[in-house]
Amino acid sequence: MKTAEIIVNRIEASGLITLNLEDFYPKEPIKVFDIKEYLFRGLIIKEKDFREALKNTNWNEFENSNVAVTCSTDAIIPVWAYMLIATYLQPFAKNIVLGNQEKLIETLLLNNINTLNTKDYTDKRVVIKGCGEIKIPDSAYLKITALLQPHVKSIMYGEPCSTVPVYKRK
Repeated sequence: MKTAEIIVNRIEASGLITLNLEDFYPKEPIKVFDIKEYLFRGLIIKEKDFREALKNTNWNEFENSNVAVTCSTDAIIPVWAYMLIATYLQPFAKNIVLGNQEKLIETLLLNNINTLNTKDYTDKRVVIKGCGEIKIPDSAYLKITALLQPHVKSIMYGEPCSTVPVYKRK
């Protein structure tokens, strides 16, 4: 009589915890506010015209959005202009970041990673998922490693079936 073989999921039995950084990716809409559209000839801020243009902007389109404030030309933008834009965006936008869309996403992603309760990972073996549907900035991998290292038993990169060891507590 042949005995039935039991299939054991060794990955599940190993106690590895997989962290997918895509879970920290911003979920709210992302918008870009380009100052270029408010410049005289695309290069110069004429204060009176600039203020008037901002006043006449439909700021409702930024409601509950994450907004990157940027200038896509080589214009020199005075600090007060960014401050003025912030006063208009603040009542509507969820977050405002100076920089392009990639900078905004990176900032929000790092902020979301900072909310991780590291105590949940005390003495655990953690795999930081490598490949996915969304491009994750390298800085997020740096951040999650620095955040978890004081708490975990080990950190690996990749997939549970094929990992690269990164850190192991001695």
